[in-house]
Amino acid sequence: METSLEHYKSLVTKLPDLKKEIGKVIIGQHEAINEILIALLAGGHCLLEGVPGLAKTLMVKTAADALDMKFKRVQFTPDLMPGDIVGTEILEEDHETGKKFFKFNQGPIFANIVLADEINRTPPKTQAALLEAMQEYKVTYAGTNYALPLPFLIIATQNPIEQAGTYPLPEAQLDRFLLYIKLGYPSESEELQVLKSTTGSSKPDIKTVLSDKDIIDLQKLTRQVHISDELIEKVNQLVRSTRPAQTTSEYVKQWCDWGAGPRAGQALVLCSKARAVLNERFSVIPEDIENLAYPILRHRIALNFRAEAENITTDDVIRELLKK
Repeated sequence: METSLEHYKSLVTKLPDLKKEIGKVIIGQHEAINEILIALLAGGHCLLEGVPGLAKTLMVKTAADALDMKFKRVQFTPDLMPGDIVGTEILEEDHETGKKFFKFNQGPIFANIVLADEINRTPPKTQAALLEAMQEYKVTYAGTNYALPLPFLIIATQNPIEQAGTYPLPEAQLDRFLLYIKLGYPSESEELQVLKSTTGSSKPDIKTVLSDKDIIDLQKLTRQVHISDELIEKVNQLVRSTRPAQTTSEYVKQWCDWGAGPRAGQALVLCSKARAVLNERFSVIPEDIENLAYPILRHRIALNFRAEAENITTDDVIRELLKK
């Protein structure tokens, strides 16, 4: 057991080095990088929203490089078909016997980290092709199951502007995403640093910090992190308080149509444990829960028309609930 514990500790001490390697390429966006790594440690998927040019793709690619993981990018377009993601069967011939047979040709979903770029630009049929993969870590084609490589992380991006011709993700699929991460513009000093570092001839050398097996071990460790019954009760109260029919908050009753389900509570506990590991702790503290309430709850609360007319956001609702 001691050897195992020492192994876990050595992996945890490498996490700051992992963030440092990503920071060689990605300037700023520390919160978004942390949240992507939290999703990875918790074994979930994340939705990344930001305007064009904020290095969403580069951020994911850099993380994959530092993790020595197979990375694939899928550009979602209106004509993308499910087979373009999952894969298709092709007809092949055995040269010795002359017999023909169908062979499954794996699609880009068969990678450790899959970037689903602009997921809201493709029709619901193609979006749904991701559902089984996200939940079951396998795909089914012609009645045969094909296991996906582990660890497996889908990072979907969407553009908050130019909504014409897009297909908003249905609530059932939104709920499958562990975290909904919003990227903001960099600060003035960060943007100045970006201009200086990206317009020259030198390129940073990204070193591999952790392997796929290391991440699987860290995912096992994450589930063993301690959280007190008192904090679990607070998570439960917070999630239940987002539901208009069950809450005592007049703010929620006034602005919300419906609130988060039990999956949100599970996500908040698990991600709080992952944040503790990322910060080299083996116990959850209240700050973990408060920090992650926004990316976990913001896509699981439905506002009413009145809230939208008054420019009330789900982050405003969460902020109000956290005050209590």
